[in-house]
Amino acid sequence: MTSLKFWKGVNRAYDRLLTVILGIILLIACYCIYDSYWVYSHADDDSLLKYKPTAPGYDPDDSPITQDMVGWITIDDTNIDYPVMQADDNVKYLNTDPLGKYSLSGSIFLDCSNSPDFSDDYSLLYGHHMEYGKMFGALDDFLDEEYLREHRSGELIIGRDGSDLHTLSVFAAMKADSSDDEVFTTGNPGRAEFIEKNAVVFIGEPKGRVVALSTCADGDTTARTLVFCYIKE
Repeated sequence: MTSLKFWKGVNRAYDRLLTVILGIILLIACYCIYDSYWVYSHADDDSLLKYKPTAPGYDPDDSPITQDMVGWITIDDTNIDYPVMQADDNVKYLNTDPLGKYSLSGSIFLDCSNSPDFSDDYSLLYGHHMEYGKMFGALDDFLDEEYLREHRSGELIIGRDGSDLHTLSVFAAMKADSSDDEVFTTGNPGRAEFIEKNAVVFIGEPKGRVVALSTCADGDTTARTLVFCYIKE
């Protein structure tokens, strides 16, 4: 009799433990779903477009985007239409949105070693690789030559007031490793030759200052996809 009560007690304890474990698993699954939604919704947030310097009624003094904004980049007929931020390091805007708030989707940002007025021969932009072509998730498509040729045009606004506006022209796309100094060190003299030699798509020499867009690729921690534009003078 005592043995029977003991095993009944064990079974009840097992059932309770199993219920707790299943409850924890359910909570973790719900959190993961919410977390994915939260990250995507921030990357998909187009409310910032009303603060684009060329938007009707835009007032740079009334914009909530922080003073770290150095420009705005648009690649026509893609989801790339974002403010460009710059900090004293290349870490801050990995997890900070243009309003200065914490965000896993981060911001598009200019390499801290570049001049904020894009006067360098080579300016390097970074952005997270988000699903559905958000942020710099759209860069993968440019590895197809036909797509690149059909999406060559873009626009770079330098500064906050919209007065310094330039046309961009896409000319190459490639995959590289984050250790490739030719494209990830802004002052490297061997860059032009490296791009032409290693590009998956290359449709002509740049005819102005180069702006490179970089994002993670293939889930590899060091693989990168880069798209290269030049500023039409």
